[in-house]
Amino acid sequence: MSFEKEIQRRRTFGIISHPDAGKTTLTEKLLLFGGAIQEAGAVKNNKIKKGATSDFMEIERQRGISVATSVLAFIYKDKKINILDTPGHKDFAEDTFRTLTAVDSVIVVIDVAKGVEEQTEKLVEVCRMRNIPMIVFINKMDREGKDAFDLLDEVEQKLGLSVTPLSFPIGMGYDFKGIYNIYEKNINLFSGDSKKNIEDVIAFDNIEGPELEKIIGTKAAKDLRDNLELVHGVYPEFDRNEYLEGKLQPVFFGSALNNFGVRELLDCFIDIAPTPRPKKAEERLVNANEKEFTGFVFKIHANMDPKHRDRLAFIKIVSGTFERNTPYLHVRHNKSMKFSSPNAFFAEKKEIVDISYPGDIVGLHDTGNFKIGDTLTEGEILHYKGIPSFSPEHFRYINNADPLKSKQLFKGIDQLMDEGVAQLFTLEMNGRKVIGTVGALQYEVIQYRLEHEYGAKCTYENFPVYKACWVAPKDPKNDEFKEFKRVKQKFLAKDKTGQLVFLADSQFSLQMTQQKYPSVILKFTSEFE
Repeated sequence: MSFEKEIQRRRTFGIISHPDAGKTTLTEKLLLFGGAIQEAGAVKNNKIKKGATSDFMEIERQRGISVATSVLAFIYKDKKINILDTPGHKDFAEDTFRTLTAVDSVIVVIDVAKGVEEQTEKLVEVCRMRNIPMIVFINKMDREGKDAFDLLDEVEQKLGLSVTPLSFPIGMGYDFKGIYNIYEKNINLFSGDSKKNIEDVIAFDNIEGPELEKIIGTKAAKDLRDNLELVHGVYPEFDRNEYLEGKLQPVFFGSALNNFGVRELLDCFIDIAPTPRPKKAEERLVNANEKEFTGFVFKIHANMDPKHRDRLAFIKIVSGTFERNTPYLHVRHNKSMKFSSPNAFFAEKKEIVDISYPGDIVGLHDTGNFKIGDTLTEGEILHYKGIPSFSPEHFRYINNADPLKSKQLFKGIDQLMDEGVAQLFTLEMNGRKVIGTVGALQYEVIQYRLEHEYGAKCTYENFPVYKACWVAPKDPKNDEFKEFKRVKQKFLAKDKTGQLVFLADSQFSLQMTQQKYPSVILKFTSEFE
């Protein structure tokens, strides 16, 4: 198959939502339709019986939440689909924000009962800033929830989206009879059978005919016709170009747990979703169909397999083809590297691939050469933008609880920080280590992984810091900067890359510092190298 055709076959997207909206369940059902798995792990009451396919870290199985982005790929109707299933919990938002730099489109999952929640707003805001095409999936239609039109209004108002329904529910909760597919003009009836395998659904075309009453009843038929009339009157016609530009968002209804409405979503998705999009580097815009290979690291995962202590760097291929055993330039190190066993993913199952195309995600075994945001090319000097480290909101001293295991502890901290799950700061005054995270739950994950993956134990002590700010002096040699360093000595630390960081203990102290030392610029993300 030609290079151009391979690009046209690719669809790379992320699934985002608030925790518990059914994101991981939807991912599984997409895999089920893609024939990638035979039976889904039933996710019930946060007790994952068989373990959801995409949650492969031990702590995810225990807690019933996703704490790391997982990468899955499958073929459906001759399209190669790459899914990035992201954590919904706000404490892991940083992983999700970074993942959004590697996707070409997004599916937003919303719970019919809870509607739009805070975390969804933040994630959608990031997608809107980047004009990422979005499809909205309103989930759990087999439960009692908000009225469909109320939900559509809420999505428009709270998320600032312009929506158009491409399917519409017939009833809800106990009265849920099925879905009318506006995109394909047919009806799928809901059997209420929550078998975890794919079932056939009845489909027919004529909504005005008397058949409709026979199948769903007089009242439901009247309601559906009225609702569809309203939909056509109120919402714009679907326009694929507007969707691709991020100006119009199609909406689907369904129940992922019952496999319902998922096929419609997937069929429409492969039809309308974008093929790999161009990506902006600092130097220029890079198109997917360029022959020269370029790609960037958007995630690092230590211990994919705890038995082998392996570390994988996830690369999104932006242009050209990535081939096994071919030397590529690591731009930051300015050195040539080749990879004998690049991996493609299916959750924790990996297979070695000889050639990968734009849109694909490849895992490279890493001995510490990569950090998040690194670029690989065939020789051109490029720097892909948009993968910052955010200023943490929680800070704690980390102490070694087992002096005999200090080597394991430092190795563990070093590798986990490379993943970007948290940030390590070393105080200038006494060399003590401080871990900063975006969410408090991260500490539990770090402690658990240090013990179970590295055999090291740690304890934490509170460290009262309001904000971490990266220090960028206008002139490192001037007296003002020297005085700032002398006066603020006990609040200064170095991050993992050696950049100077000011740890402000209160908002007042931060404002006073900014007023007193105007030539010392303080930044809240590290992306200013």
